Amino acid sequence: MKILDPQGLFLRWWSKIFVVSCVIAVSLDPLFFYIPVTNEDRKCVMLDKKLRAIAIVLRSFTDIICIVHMILQFRTGFINNASRKLGKPVLITDASAIAKRYLWPYFLIDILVILPIPQLVVSVIFSEVRGTKSLNSRKLMNTIVLFQYVPRVLRIYLSWKELMISARKFARTPVWAKGLFNFFLYILASHVLGAFWYFFSIQREMACWDIACENHTSCVQSSLNCEHSLGNYTFLNDFCPIKTPNTTLFDFGIYLEALQSGVAESTDFPTKFFQCFWWGLRNLSSLGQNLQTSNYIWESCFAIFISIAGLLLFLILIGNVQTYMQLATTRSEEIRRKMTLKEIDIELWISKNDLPQNINEEIMHNVKEILEADKDASVESLLLNVRKKSNIKRHLCLEMLKRVPRFQIINDQLLQVFLDHLKPVHYNEHSYVFREGEPLDAMLFVTQGIVWTYTSSHGDKSECLSKGQFYGEELLEWGFKAHSLTDLSNLPISPKTVRCHTKVEAFALRASDLKTILTQNWWQLSKMLSHITGSNLERWKPLAASSILAAWRRSPRYRVWHQSHRHNQRVLIKSTQWLTGRELTKFG
Repeated sequence: MKILDPQGLFLRWWSKIFVVSCVIAVSLDPLFFYIPVTNEDRKCVMLDKKLRAIAIVLRSFTDIICIVHMILQFRTGFINNASRKLGKPVLITDASAIAKRYLWPYFLIDILVILPIPQLVVSVIFSEVRGTKSLNSRKLMNTIVLFQYVPRVLRIYLSWKELMISARKFARTPVWAKGLFNFFLYILASHVLGAFWYFFSIQREMACWDIACENHTSCVQSSLNCEHSLGNYTFLNDFCPIKTPNTTLFDFGIYLEALQSGVAESTDFPTKFFQCFWWGLRNLSSLGQNLQTSNYIWESCFAIFISIAGLLLFLILIGNVQTYMQLATTRSEEIRRKMTLKEIDIELWISKNDLPQNINEEIMHNVKEILEADKDASVESLLLNVRKKSNIKRHLCLEMLKRVPRFQIINDQLLQVFLDHLKPVHYNEHSYVFREGEPLDAMLFVTQGIVWTYTSSHGDKSECLSKGQFYGEELLEWGFKAHSLTDLSNLPISPKTVRCHTKVEAFALRASDLKTILTQNWWQLSKMLSHITGSNLERWKPLAASSILAAWRRSPRYRVWHQSHRHNQRVLIKSTQWLTGRELTKFG
């Protein structure tokens, strides 16, 4: 049979299922303590058969999961502790070593966990005959019931510990989850203590009956179970008074409330469950301060246990709250420190670019708004948002655009159009921007950093581009050749390799954006550039045709025209052919 890897997906899921089943089992066992119900008229105890059947079925499911877990443990490898400490974990797959490791102590604990102790104890205790001898045997049975909770709780702790080792992410459990788990422990402990209080209340009354029978000659030696009880025991009302308690005769102590309220003789499970749960939660939260015990030693031990358990759970809760406050304070200070460092980096960037004071204030205000919304935002993303703004682009790039030969006679309105289409880019040290012989799809305007340009044919000659310089005028030459704009795959080829020497901040005019600008502003550009490029009207006809066709197709009249005047299509096709000098076979 194959040895399973504890880090495997199946065992990781199974470990979670097993831990949950162990917790459920601890919460199911107290159901057996609600099975006995007293009959005050006959002075006997009857068993709630319906509740017993439900409790046994539910307990069987958790026992089956535990048995399956025991089988899997014999086929699950483990990491050697010595190799784990060395940082080189080695998976042990030897079957004998696995069995030896599991047999002690895990196998023994699992055997004690699945023993049907609550089922047997409830049946034995309430089938015994009346008398002080049965009283002593019940004390032994109670000790066994309490003892079984030790391996159950230990099994949960060991399983949770193994789960955290196999899945490291559980080691980083958030504090709020630990607080929620602590709250669950309070609820579970209240449930268990309430069930024990109910169980011990019935036994305390039975103890009073046993003592009274020892001193009364009319008491018949019959079973405490109502199904086998014989005789008349109304005289017990005088020896074990409940409605008008007499502590000199018998002191019921903390169990008197359960007997007086009628919870012990109720067959309504929801009623007695919530009543007992409330008793457990109330006394656990108050650390048992309101408990008035008798001189019965085991009752005092039970009250002491409630007080200690409540104190421990309270200390765990306080510890989690304190840890949460410390982490929250530390995280807040760390976030504040990171935000301050980021603001300092932004201020240094502002000083490097000599931005005016009014822009500085606007930038810092926007940066603080972004950091408040996203405290983990990086400096690069902050600068990217800052550099997208139109006034920043204008300050950083306007002078560079004016130095481009083709832009020197363009008016401010068109320059602003080009500025608006510039995209901020960032390159790391030693990264390539363009490679020689590859398509040139953007024109680069450097605002920070150093860029080297060189060719393979003249490797010993290189040029340095720094702040305020640009590269890629070939893209503009390509753009102003209007027939090239119809196909972006026909881009110019980069004559040089462009490589970053340091981290580089720049703006890029992409080929797609250049096409958009020329298409939307062809008329103004044709009038301004025709006398310096030597171009004539023929150069701009394709742009004019495409602009006219695009505007016409966007017009709401186009659909009406297209439906009612299809015969005019030929006329428009011929006009377009004259403008473009190309043959069109279809329009619309």
